[in-house]
Amino acid sequence: MENRWSSPFVRRLALREWLALFISLLALVAALGWQNGLGRLDQSLYDLFLSASSKPVRDDIIIVAIDDYSIAELGRWPWPRIHHAELINKINRAQPLAIGVDVILSEPETPDAQGQRSGDESLAAVLQRSQRTVLPVVMMSAGQGLIAGLPTPALAQATRALGHIDLEHDSDGVVRSVFLREGQHGVWWPHFAEALIAIGTGRNTKNTHHAAEPQIGMPDEWSRADQIHIPFESGIGQFPTVPYISVLRDEVPASFFQNKYVLIGATALGMADSYPTPVSGSSGAMPGIEIHANVLSALLNNHHITIPPAWKTALFNLMPVFMVLLGYLLLSPRLSLLGMAGWIFITLLASYLSLRAGMWLPPSAAILVLILSYPLWSWRRLEAAITYLGQEFIRLDSEPHLLPEPPAPKSKEVVDVLTQRISAMKRAARRVRDLRQFVSDSLDSLPDATLVTGIEGNIVLANRHAIEYCRLLGYPQVTGASILPILACLSTPKPLGQRFNTSFQWADLLDLQQAANLVDGIAVQDAQGHDLLIKSAPTYSSATLLTGWIVSIIDISTVRAAERSRDETLRFLSHDMRGPQASILALLELQQETSSALPLEELFARIEKASRRTLGLADNFVQLARAESDEYRLEEMDFHDLLFDAADEVWSLAKNKHITVEVDNAYDDCPVNVDRTLMTRALINLLSNAINYSPEHTTIHCAVTRQDQQIICSIRDQGYGIAPEDQARLFRRFQHMESPDLARHDGVGLGLVFVKTVVERHHGDINFTSAVGQGTTFTVLIPACPAV
Repeated sequence: MENRWSSPFVRRLALREWLALFISLLALVAALGWQNGLGRLDQSLYDLFLSASSKPVRDDIIIVAIDDYSIAELGRWPWPRIHHAELINKINRAQPLAIGVDVILSEPETPDAQGQRSGDESLAAVLQRSQRTVLPVVMMSAGQGLIAGLPTPALAQATRALGHIDLEHDSDGVVRSVFLREGQHGVWWPHFAEALIAIGTGRNTKNTHHAAEPQIGMPDEWSRADQIHIPFESGIGQFPTVPYISVLRDEVPASFFQNKYVLIGATALGMADSYPTPVSGSSGAMPGIEIHANVLSALLNNHHITIPPAWKTALFNLMPVFMVLLGYLLLSPRLSLLGMAGWIFITLLASYLSLRAGMWLPPSAAILVLILSYPLWSWRRLEAAITYLGQEFIRLDSEPHLLPEPPAPKSKEVVDVLTQRISAMKRAARRVRDLRQFVSDSLDSLPDATLVTGIEGNIVLANRHAIEYCRLLGYPQVTGASILPILACLSTPKPLGQRFNTSFQWADLLDLQQAANLVDGIAVQDAQGHDLLIKSAPTYSSATLLTGWIVSIIDISTVRAAERSRDETLRFLSHDMRGPQASILALLELQQETSSALPLEELFARIEKASRRTLGLADNFVQLARAESDEYRLEEMDFHDLLFDAADEVWSLAKNKHITVEVDNAYDDCPVNVDRTLMTRALINLLSNAINYSPEHTTIHCAVTRQDQQIICSIRDQGYGIAPEDQARLFRRFQHMESPDLARHDGVGLGLVFVKTVVERHHGDINFTSAVGQGTTFTVLIPACPAV
């Protein structure tokens, strides 16, 4: 009973382990997914995906760079603001869509010797005329909190719009996002890029300094709203860029800025206006003006990256973990591993595609839990399997052994539990292999074709005799095939021991309800005319459950032939052998009556004839029995000598009918290795038949020739011939070739059977050609002795 319950116990244990793992891992991934990202891990994936999805930049965004070349030409920074006024004036003449100046102008310019600030005045005048320029607002720390760093009042009043240039730094210091609105005390400023778009599209920018309820922070604190992640178009230096000094010197045509967004900002290394970004690569940092260009491009393309609510991220990470855990329960370990790898790939791909579509779904929570899940599940499943298998192997090792085996050597080494179980498994596996080999050898040693099938008749084992026989029936692949189509190739199935009118189907052979009725087997014949006996026996498991069938195909052709020979012999004894003896007894009874007594001469003649007939029958039986035995005395001789001896023996018989027996005087040697007595008797039988079935005054022609490694002997008569309907039974026992036009002969029909037996036992062959009224030719083929 313990064996029956152990397997369900293991299954229930595995299900409980899976449910515990299922619930705990789903809870874990949900908690991690609710974090909306796992710090550096998801940030690294975000940067990797963003770097892999670079696109061509817009051609309507131009950067005028305050670069190292311009500083070398114009001198140390800061430059006189008259340069900024001149630059903006030159660009404004080209009719750009908007001009963004990313230069902090929160303090007045240092006055000259006369106390004038001509640069501020010139710049304010240019800004007033341009009405296309945006100046920056920056968040500053004043010692007691954050304040807005605005341009000087004159510049702020003259410019068309103000926009903040603050960037959001993540925990790793990388800039990935910005807030589109920032403000303090109820006053909000749009992002620098949004202010440029408002000018370029003709919106009223004077209302951008509006009061609103802050979404991040308290009313008296610095507040932020509308965060977006920047979909960086490409790496550093991809936007069209011209040096500051080149524009001042009119080296850039005015048409270059027409209908473009022009951003003026620092790219020089010493300006400290560079920040790490996801696409910075090995350069390490991207100038702030390029970051603003990417934000401007994203807003113009109406494409930016948003972060979904926490519940969406948790649901996104839950789905692959749920599917993989379900696969652990339903699939094999190999398929489960492949499924886990596949879902990791699908999760990464889905996260990448969602990022391309504008939504960042952090996948790290799912990836980490998936990687953790397989070792955990494998460990628990392996622990349960090892425990169960170890118990089973140890119990199997303690059971009696079916086959003899050498005693195991005793070891004094201290081994752990795992080693003990492995050793028990090795012994059990070896015994199973030995038992299977024993079963296979036992099957092959059986003299009959034997097949082992399942309950439905599918073949699982077959010995070599069965494989060879099925190949002859046209089934080269036996294992796995159904036995019923193979048996259907056999004809006239007849259950033994049943009534002659009993119906039978081959499926009955594999039916327990029919097993008792078919215990004697099924007698059939195959296409080659072999008599077969088909038997089946059920096989059971240790729990007495039907597991299959053992089907035996027994060739009983020899038994059937012996039975037919016995029947023919009995008929012969009851008729041919008793006939002459009965005649002798009848003659003796008649001789006792004076009225019916025969003359002594006639009486003796009839008794002699009957006795000679009986003696001839007995002699034929003896000769045939010797021909069918294994006691052949072989000797080498010339076949011509055998033929001459046979011709001499029938000379008197031929002379009585005035028949001439001619033997060709061939000079070729025809050596053969034969039993002289039996082969001579066979030739005598052929010549006697030729004489008996030929009319008087005819000729029988005999010839012996050698052809390659074969001796060919032909005996041709000019007799009556053999009718076509009699030719098929010519070499059968007790068959007489008779016709109303022919005289009756006293033969018993064993002569040609004897001839055929002798020739075939000498590895030869015999055939004939005959036509009614034209005679018969018998041809004997015997292997010649090899040349020395």
